Amino acid sequence: MHTDTIAAVATAAGAGGVGIVRLSGPQALQIAAAMGAPGLQPRQARYVRMLDGDGTVIDDGIALAFAAPASFTGEDVVELQAHGSPVVLRALVERACALGARTARPGEFSERAFLNGKLDLAQAEAVADLIAAADLRAARAARRSLDGVFSRKVDAASEQLVRLRIHVEAAIDFVDESLDTLGFAAVQRGLQALTQDLQTLLAQAERGRRLRDGLHVVIVGPPNAGKSSLLNALAGRERAIVTDVAGTTRDTLHETIRLDGLELTLVDTAGLREGGDAIEREGMRRAGEELQRADVALVVVDAADPQAGAAAVADVLDPTTRQLWLHNKLDLLPAHRVPDGAYGMSTRSGEGIGQVVDALQALVTGEAGDAAEGEFSARARHVLALDQALAHVHHAKREVDHETLELAAEELRLAHDALGEITGKISPDMLLGRIFSTFCIGK
Repeated sequence: MHTDTIAAVATAAGAGGVGIVRLSGPQALQIAAAMGAPGLQPRQARYVRMLDGDGTVIDDGIALAFAAPASFTGEDVVELQAHGSPVVLRALVERACALGARTARPGEFSERAFLNGKLDLAQAEAVADLIAAADLRAARAARRSLDGVFSRKVDAASEQLVRLRIHVEAAIDFVDESLDTLGFAAVQRGLQALTQDLQTLLAQAERGRRLRDGLHVVIVGPPNAGKSSLLNALAGRERAIVTDVAGTTRDTLHETIRLDGLELTLVDTAGLREGGDAIEREGMRRAGEELQRADVALVVVDAADPQAGAAAVADVLDPTTRQLWLHNKLDLLPAHRVPDGAYGMSTRSGEGIGQVVDALQALVTGEAGDAAEGEFSARARHVLALDQALAHVHHAKREVDHETLELAAEELRLAHDALGEITGKISPDMLLGRIFSTFCIGK
């Protein structure tokens, strides 16, 4: 428990009908009493006149107290609900600080909830995700994470790891026994089951990460293939300059759009080809950088010469990046046959654009038709931690097969630590500071 009391405005910036000042800490009730709200009873709202140091009324409104540990932070909490004037709310915070509180750091209320065991780290991050949700689907996913859906899945995998670690580490003391005698067939089955569970959870977390962050979609291809026209078609406005002159796009151009509530950052890039002037070559270099962090590459080629387009992008495309190959200008080639797995379209007539949109949506939502019913919000760090845990489990399985139990035990420990970083059961202080600093002040 912290020994200091913090205060902050807990409602959004700007004027509003109601504004809330939140206090949390051991002096919260004492400070509220000095501000004109003595004798507050837990969870009972009371009308009060909120006073300044000289007894003048700052505002009138509602005071509501929550006694530790039955509060959001696990500490004594008081909320002063006043009129939503920024001047009034600032005066209330200043008065609370004059009486012994201090201004809260960004995310400090949620940080205290985590440190006091009211939330785990994934749930605390879901608070920020819920506040920042741009649509109902993202809000529901964040709400599921806040309710502990994601955390329970991580805890279940951690419990599997603990059982396997116990078995492996206990067997180290019996080096003269065969693994069959020590029951290692069950360990191998357990590692296989854990691998499958982590793969499923990783796919779910990646879907949750895409739902929270959206997709980074990079449009690449040779000059004059129709990349900028595709950006304009997807954005629904003339965002990029389109001409018949090769090399018109010299730099990357970003545009954020929403498809069925899902955010996509589209990046138009310079045409890829041999030669070009210094500016064009710089544009192509930047295109390569964008591709390195792309979730999806939209590869646009001229349907009249798709082989030339494929050759132009061959050196910059990462085979691990998801790719949608688009054969453009079908309106000029009515008899053109689009290869399996590619999409035919015409940015001029609009033919096939709907299919491209559907393909992008499918990449965001995943293949499961009922994914929205069980999806939860996740962050890039969660995906990375799950990926690391899965890699360590793979290594542990290999060491068990080679009967090097000490190394297998170490790999299982590292996998367990990686999962612990998701919920905060094993988290460096620097990581906590970085996470909570992204929250708003009153949370």
